[in-house]
Amino acid sequence: MRVKKTTVRILGLDPGLRHTGWGLIQVCGNMVKPLAHGTVHTDANLSLAERLNTLYQGLTSVIQEYRPDEAVVEETFVNMNPTSTLKLGMARGVVLLAPASYNVPVFEYSTNKIKKSVVGVGHATKTQVLMMVQRLLPTLQSTLKPDAADALGAALCHAHHREMLKYVN
Repeated sequence: MRVKKTTVRILGLDPGLRHTGWGLIQVCGNMVKPLAHGTVHTDANLSLAERLNTLYQGLTSVIQEYRPDEAVVEETFVNMNPTSTLKLGMARGVVLLAPASYNVPVFEYSTNKIKKSVVGVGHATKTQVLMMVQRLLPTLQSTLKPDAADALGAALCHAHHREMLKYVN
């Protein structure tokens, strides 16, 4: 008897108030295919509320267009500057809210786990993540930016770990 493989679309999200990266992959068995990627930018001259709204609107349009089955958000580290940490936390809240408002299950992974899954080293640089994502998804060579690469790294990490989550819960 043959087991039918299911196809799942995973949206990776790398939160940031200035730049939030996103990347969408399709996974079927052990085959991974990149579908789209980009960055939602906000204008630093706008109020915090307007920037958060820009972020939400940008992410919801991505979700409406690509219809992901699951989303994964990179957990953020605590910054030395409490004001920056608070603003990043607000942006992260919007990043978590956008897929949840479309009933897309949201998973979270630490930055170190994502980097270790993609690069093999938990403290890899943004450049190392970018290079490895380009190697793992070779059709993205010249068009990939660091924030989108981080988001695709999160999606790849989830693709590797999602089956194990069924047994943990």
